[in-house]
Amino acid sequence: MILLWIVLIPLIGAVVLGALGQRRAGFSGNIAVSAATLVAACVMTVRVLNDGPFTAWHHELFVDPLSVFLVDLTAFVAFTTSVFSQTYMRAEVRLGHLKPTSLGLYHAMYQAFIFTMLLALTSNNIGVLWIAMEGATLSTALLVSLYRTQAGLEAAWKYFILCGVGLALALLGTIMVYFAAHSVLGAHQALLWTHLYSVRGRLEPPIMAIAFVFLIVGYGTKVGLVPLHAWLPDAHAEGPTPISAVLSGLLLNVALYAIVRFKVLASGGAVAAWPGRLMIGFGLVSVLVGAFSLGGQRDLKRLFAYSSIEHMGLATFAFGLGGPLATFAALLHITAHSLTKSAVFFTTGQVAQTAGTKDMDRITGIVDRNPALGWTLMASCLAIVGTPPFGIFASEFLILIAALHQAPWSVPLLILALGVAFAAIFRRTQAMVFGVADGPRISTPPSLLAPLAHLLLVLVLGLAIPPLLATWYTEAARLLGP
Repeated sequence: MILLWIVLIPLIGAVVLGALGQRRAGFSGNIAVSAATLVAACVMTVRVLNDGPFTAWHHELFVDPLSVFLVDLTAFVAFTTSVFSQTYMRAEVRLGHLKPTSLGLYHAMYQAFIFTMLLALTSNNIGVLWIAMEGATLSTALLVSLYRTQAGLEAAWKYFILCGVGLALALLGTIMVYFAAHSVLGAHQALLWTHLYSVRGRLEPPIMAIAFVFLIVGYGTKVGLVPLHAWLPDAHAEGPTPISAVLSGLLLNVALYAIVRFKVLASGGAVAAWPGRLMIGFGLVSVLVGAFSLGGQRDLKRLFAYSSIEHMGLATFAFGLGGPLATFAALLHITAHSLTKSAVFFTTGQVAQTAGTKDMDRITGIVDRNPALGWTLMASCLAIVGTPPFGIFASEFLILIAALHQAPWSVPLLILALGVAFAAIFRRTQAMVFGVADGPRISTPPSLLAPLAHLLLVLVLGLAIPPLLATWYTEAARLLGP
């Protein structure tokens, strides 16, 4: 029953918050619904620890070590983002950037977005997974266009069209998987992950190979893999900052989760190594393009959107390598990236809001104008570029070690990309934080609870991974192994 509540709570919350409209209670309600979802996720985690993987609702929902930690991560970041958005979105209304009547839509679609992601992570049905990803596209398209500016509407339209085309290809891949499994499992069971895994060695290799091409291109569009990434910088730059945080920190993970699940199926037959090589190719190109695109950015949020392309490419590369170490590192990387990138968007959003611009050339001296905000921004940026002892340094180091053993030819390219990304982001950040202040002191106290909490957790991941989390990663890596 608890697994059903994981998806019902945000769904019910979306309906209630939509009915509340622009009332001030909407902010408190959004936080309360997100908190309830987080509590339900924690209860579910306790059951998984005690009883192991389980299914619910006539085997339509299931959870295992891979999905349970992603559910917890999603629920936690969704909660902290809802706390952050209370202060941020009120300031947007006060500054005249957003109409008060848009708050009801914001809160309703925020919870609808969380609902679709949690449904994708807990569904045992590959068809429902596709429906949930399509629902995530619809809800976030409305959120990206919330400001109703020309740039925002254009970004939302590009996001909707490109991801819609990508998901159409993913649907074709899903149908092909069903076709390959139908003769082995029968009509309904051919859609269920738990049954598909048990017969993955008996699925037709040619059909699964073609299906995986459609699936990685389709869901890879949602991940932001190059060359399918064109929507991502615009959507992150033009949408409200809390939505940029959950788009980058959560939605990209869910899409990558789908690819990884299907990789396990496709790797079960005669084409065992081919899906991994395809992921390595997409991942490595994304790392390189994302890193080399950073230097030419002037928009603060677009800068870190390209950083997301780089980091998700790195995680895709690691999952493509396979093996216990690479998979463990990939899981650690998406965890650290989710926490760090959301913290980055929290702080950069407040910087842009108080400075009145996203143009990095016009933002200087943040540490003099507001020391707390300046130092938090600097710490967030140091964490996202992989500076020790933050968690991203640990995950990138492990990925490089795994690559050195399994694909040594890729290591120089990875090191080059990581070095370029570090230089580009650090150059921009230090100028914004420590440059000559060109404006008055920022007297409004920034909302730093959420970003500081995230940075603390990322610091813990870099210093010593908690044993429980390490166990999750190890079990998930075992599930994704051959």
